[in-house]
Amino acid sequence: MQLRRADVLAGAIAILDEYGLGDLTMRRLATSLGVQPGALYWHFPNKQTLLAAITDDMLAGVAAPTDTSAWDARLDVLAHRFRDALLAHRDGAELASASYAARLATNGARDTLAGACTDAGLPADEAEFAADTLLFYILGQTMDEQSRMQMDSHGALTEDASPLYDVTSGTARFEYGLALFVDGVRSRLSEHARH
Repeated sequence: MQLRRADVLAGAIAILDEYGLGDLTMRRLATSLGVQPGALYWHFPNKQTLLAAITDDMLAGVAAPTDTSAWDARLDVLAHRFRDALLAHRDGAELASASYAARLATNGARDTLAGACTDAGLPADEAEFAADTLLFYILGQTMDEQSRMQMDSHGALTEDASPLYDVTSGTARFEYGLALFVDGVRSRLSEHARH
């Protein structure tokens, strides 16, 4: 049976979900697929392109149309979709962060955030900066949340840990930061309207 790109991607995601990003190696992936490591390089020239493909796959649904045309509600929906997609996979935020830092993620999720900011009325250059700011917020906050969840699952969080990092408060903290971001965009729009 010929190894397909989709098989490699599915195998990599399975390893990620079961063992985490640290254990996702090309050798381990090849072994799990029953092939030599060189066979993987026909589909992905290096590990970084494989990680970017996983990122694109994880975030594929973020850019789907929303049921609302209001820019602030649209940003809220998109940001929650983004976070949910990252949380659905072990180390999802860490993996996506590396792919975005290497400029290899190509799924359009970030561009969808920029489009919502443009639709809000921000000039194109500010919409790009705003989308990056929101992207980095989602990645950073979700990475922290996933790290805390893993520490909690291993019993590494002590009872005297700061309530700020209570695992159950991840959604509340995310929504608070997202509201601050939306309020900031609204403030920028007001400034533009005055000038």
